[in-house]
Formats: sequence, structure tokens, C-alpha cells
Amino acid sequence: MSRIWLSIGSNIERELHITEALSQLESELGKAILSPYYESPAEGFEGPDFINLVAGYDTDKRPAELIKLFNSIESGLGRTRTEKKFSSRTIDIDLLTYGDQVIEVMGKQLPRDDILKYSFVLKPLADVAADEVHVLTGKTYQQHWDEFTPKDRLIRL
Repeated sequence: MSRIWLSIGSNIERELHITEALSQLESELGKAILSPYYESPAEGFEGPDFINLVAGYDTDKRPAELIKLFNSIESGLGRTRTEKKFSSRTIDIDLLTYGDQVIEVMGKQLPRDDILKYSFVLKPLADVAADEVHVLTGKTYQQHWDEFTPKDRLIRL
């Protein structure tokens, strides 16, 4: 079994899509460890504010299988993929870590660099995995959060 951490966000019918995504994830992966929810402005484009959280699961599923599952859930909840990286979305589910492995899966590097780039990813992760060590930096997620700036763009819901 590997502990995985996911970043989940939505800025279109936010509560509805997050609730439904978590329900589908639970049916596939079991009970989650959930961070508090945070509201943050859209990053990289003009759009409604997002709600973001981090969810943790213990699973035997392989990373590629997980990403296919997440893409299927996203599509089922109306997520449309555009060529633009930054845009509004019904739901976004990103695999952040897969145990302590450093791997590339379907074009994505794990652990995801988003962990150290965005407060809406790092803060919820530090809330639920404060003492876990980022495999590439050797620092805990809490240490990364303590050093992170700016911190003023998140509102805990």
C-alpha cells in the first residue's frame, strides 16, 4: 500500500463538484484524510475563486491507473480540457505524491512541483501531513509552509 496525496479544486459550482468527486473517490479508494477547505483566487487567469483541499488515501492502485481514474471522474463531472493550462473548471484532481517515490507518470513528475509553487496546494497538505518529508527537499511540508510566501491569498472555509 502507498499513501497518496491529491489536490482537489473547483471554481464552477464548487461545493457540488467537490462533494461528488469526493464521493466517487471514496467508492474507488476508501475513506480519505481530508484537509480543511480553502478559498483562493484563480491563479494565472481571471475567473471565480476556487475552493481547494488535499485528500489522502492508502491504495494499491498504480499511479497511471489512478490518473486515469481521476481523469474519468473529472470528465464525468463536466471537466473539459482546453489547450489553456489555466482556466475555470468544474473539478481538478491532481496526484501530488505516490508514497516516497520520485517518478514520472503520464507526463507528470511526482512529487508534483505544484506542492512548492502554490499556497492552495502546500497549506492544505501541511495541514494533514505536516511531519511528512518532501522526498526531494528533505524538509517537512510544515517547514515548507513556514518558509512559504505569500500566505495571505488563502481563506480557510
